[in-house]
Amino acid sequence: MASAPGSPVRVRFCPSPTGNPHVGLVRTALFNWAFARHHQGTLVFRIEDTDAARDSEESYTQLLDSMRWLGFDWDEGPEVGGPHAPYRQSQRMDIYQDVAEKLLAAGHAYRCYCSQEELDARREAARAAGRPSGYDGHCRDLSDAEVEGYRAEGRAPIVRFRMPDEAITFTDLVRGEITYLPENVPDYGIVRANGAPLYTLVNPVDDALMEITHVLRGEDLLSSTPRQIALYKALTELGIAKEIPAFGHLPYVMGEGNKKLSKRDPQSSLNLYRERGFLPEGLLNYLSLLGWSLSADQDIFTIDEMVAAFDVSDVNPNPARFDLKKCEAINGDHIRLLPVKDFTERCRPWLKAPVAPWAPEDFDEAKWQAIAPHAQTRLKVLSEITDNVDFLFLPEPVLDEASWTKAMKEGSDALLVTAREKLDAADWTSPESLKEAVLAAGEEHGLKLGKAQAPVRVAVTGRTVGLPLFESLEVLGKEKALARIDAALVRLAE
Repeated sequence: MASAPGSPVRVRFCPSPTGNPHVGLVRTALFNWAFARHHQGTLVFRIEDTDAARDSEESYTQLLDSMRWLGFDWDEGPEVGGPHAPYRQSQRMDIYQDVAEKLLAAGHAYRCYCSQEELDARREAARAAGRPSGYDGHCRDLSDAEVEGYRAEGRAPIVRFRMPDEAITFTDLVRGEITYLPENVPDYGIVRANGAPLYTLVNPVDDALMEITHVLRGEDLLSSTPRQIALYKALTELGIAKEIPAFGHLPYVMGEGNKKLSKRDPQSSLNLYRERGFLPEGLLNYLSLLGWSLSADQDIFTIDEMVAAFDVSDVNPNPARFDLKKCEAINGDHIRLLPVKDFTERCRPWLKAPVAPWAPEDFDEAKWQAIAPHAQTRLKVLSEITDNVDFLFLPEPVLDEASWTKAMKEGSDALLVTAREKLDAADWTSPESLKEAVLAAGEEHGLKLGKAQAPVRVAVTGRTVGLPLFESLEVLGKEKALARIDAALVRLAE
């Protein structure tokens, strides 16, 4: 069933343009892209937009933008073209109609006139009798008279594919050998009564015509595989398909409560991760771990390292749980791997309007360049940069009341007075000198450095946690820092 040894690898990524892209979809795209690149094969990017009620141009545009942001390139598809164009299913309707007619003419498909009420009644009766409740083949072999009778009633038929009366066995690239018995895979619809083709037809037809060799997709589509294999055999007989592709079904991505992560889950939206400032390389690194690993003891790696090592046979078939904290931690590691210059540029969207709370004219490029290396060591996502550096560019720090209460204990006013005196005499070109000043102030009041620096930090930055204090003081400058300590002393005296 798999492609012949040595034949070029051709895989496809074929999302529907409905809503925002979600991380499960991205994981599927990643595995297909990595598989294609590992084998120096071809990635076909195809848009499955036959559902006019749900598909939208906005979602289509988002899909293309998301692929670019993630760093995925495609060899055939929208904006690239290729020998099997067009790559939007909505532009291929004549192809599907032609194939459906050929399947009907060859006896691989037939018209079904059953009403929904009749189908429901027969399914209920089958359940009651303990039989499989799928379609019972009622219209498989209608006589001409029966067909005429249904037509006279004005019934509009759907087209059903005629499943073979035999077991279908295939070797899944992830799950091994799987067999489906014929009673569990009944005849199925491929064209609606209004003539619109269904996914069950268009997906295999496009895979056949585009000569796809490997289908890597979600586990939720596993049950449709025997149907597609039977259809492929029919398409091969008709000269439409050259071979049946190899199938690999990727494990579910689980959210909270042991449930599959769905589009409705807030943490599934790719846009959320872009807005929070995840790096594409950090997010992809984490998503690759949802079912695959580079090695048992290495969680952090580049996309190039993944491509070099990726083998779909190494994918774990068990469900993979999405862990946001681990995702953030891995992203933070990738932030620290960036060259400082690259980091400073990637933070730009969060350093200007409408995100940044300071006026554009108050942003100081020299201060940003000076603090950036210290900020880079602390962030999990790029959006955290705004709150971490706002004390540098706002006239006054944004005071967190909980931090003030926590840091300003009894005696903090006396400590701040001493710290101010020593900081005033310190060398403001040396963070070590500033540290020694606060350390000395703490010693005079019987406090270790950690306790002594907390009131200073809150007075200067507004928060108990943040970037390294003494480097922050140096970048802020002596005049502003001492003025903020003075303001804190005034508040303590109130």
